Amino acid sequence: MKLNVGNRSGRGKQMNVLVSWAAAMAGLLLVGGCATASSITASARLGVVDSQKVLNETDAGKKATGSLNSFMKNRQSLIELEEKELKRMEDDLIKQASVLSANAKKDREEQLRRRAMEFQQKVGELNREVQEKQKEVLEAFREKVEKVVAKVAQQMGLLVVIEKGRAGSTVYNDSSLDLSARVIEEFGKEAQ
Repeated sequence: MKLNVGNRSGRGKQMNVLVSWAAAMAGLLLVGGCATASSITASARLGVVDSQKVLNETDAGKKATGSLNSFMKNRQSLIELEEKELKRMEDDLIKQASVLSANAKKDREEQLRRRAMEFQQKVGELNREVQEKQKEVLEAFREKVEKVVAKVAQQMGLLVVIEKGRAGSTVYNDSSLDLSARVIEEFGKEAQ
């Protein structure tokens, strides 16, 4: 799970996360009454999951990635077709420029400019489609990951699971906390 703490520098985000964590622990101390800090940390079982690893190593993740790649290739081929047509029009204009009247040449140049503008708009639309599809596919996969992680965490008696990776807030974790292999295994069981 990614913690979003506003537009701050990486160091500011880390500090804010640490302050939030410290405040939560202090709240647990207050709620727990006589509990000591050592008893809370001893019972606060943590886990870490690498979502990117889960995406890369599960059949569901590979299927999501394949679907997204197929969609992107389809959109790329549409762009390439349009680009070839635009290039053909430009080449025709260059070849025929010497035999066209001034008005005909001007009309063809204007037509080429319009097509170039339409092409740029289409590229923008297709890029937006790809971004929306990526968001849709990855969000659906993320929901599956969260359910499986919750199941594994409950089975293991964990209270908190932190996401590992570049987008996550984990700078360091002991490898014994990594649940990724267990989550991947559970994904395999659910797929059967």
